[in-house]
Formats: sequence, structure tokens, C-alpha cells
Amino acid sequence: MTLCLRPATPLDAGATGDILYRFQQDTAWMPKLYSSAQTIMFCGMMIERGWVTVAERDRTVLGFLALKEREVCSLYLAPGACGQGVGKMLLDAAKAAAPRLVLNTFAANTRAQRFYLREGFAEVARGDGSGNEEGLPDITYEWRAVQEAAA
Repeated sequence: MTLCLRPATPLDAGATGDILYRFQQDTAWMPKLYSSAQTIMFCGMMIERGWVTVAERDRTVLGFLALKEREVCSLYLAPGACGQGVGKMLLDAAKAAAPRLVLNTFAANTRAQRFYLREGFAEVARGDGSGNEEGLPDITYEWRAVQEAAA
């Protein structure tokens, strides 16, 4: 079936929370700070605020993106969904919604860094980890829509 995007509903909190929790558990360098229930509650909060778009195929959530105005707060994919265009589709939808986007990723997340650079983001700052709950060094990226030259 076709991959589609839609606004998340409260019923998606479990699926999105599971995706985020599994990333945290499966990533060796990621501190294990939150339980599965806490992660689901966090995703539920983002959904309630209207920030979350999910990508699904055959009624299965494969990934989600949380966009707060121009900040990409979260972009996570289910295991096995990487390399299928899911992240690009979610990010393209965010780009269509805002002429400028910013996001942070951990310095240890080299796969995400390659993805964001490939998608036109540029590094604008680095942090030592004092600005995030995980205490991990991070990188801020920015994307701007290409402005056409005035005729």
C-alpha cells in the first residue's frame, strides 16, 4: 500500500511513543532516562498540542515528526523504516509548512546528521550538552526555502 501522512490523533500516542522508546533503548549512546509509559505520555502531549504528523502504511505508523512553529522537535522512524523515504516525506511536509526550519540532533547521531545535510540543512551551532536533558553534545541545523530572485 501507499505511504501516507496525516495529523496524529490521541490514539497514535502508543505507536509514536513506542517508536521513540525503542530508539532510546536500541541506541547504545543514548541515556535511558524515561520509561515506556513516560515516553508515550510525552508523545501524547505533543499530539494534543497539534505538533505531530505520522507516516503510515497499511494502518501501521512507520514514523512521526513533531513541528512546533518552525522547530522540528522530533523526527523518529520505526525500526526497519529507514531508507524507505519515510523521513524525507515527513521532512518535506514540514518544509512545505514553513519557509525556515530549525532542529537539534545529537553529535553522536551521525546518521541523522547525514540525512539533514542531504536534505539541505546547514549546521549553525554546536552545544556541549548543557542545554538538553540527556547531557549529550548536540548540533543545531537550519533550513531555509530557496528564495527566487526578483525579476
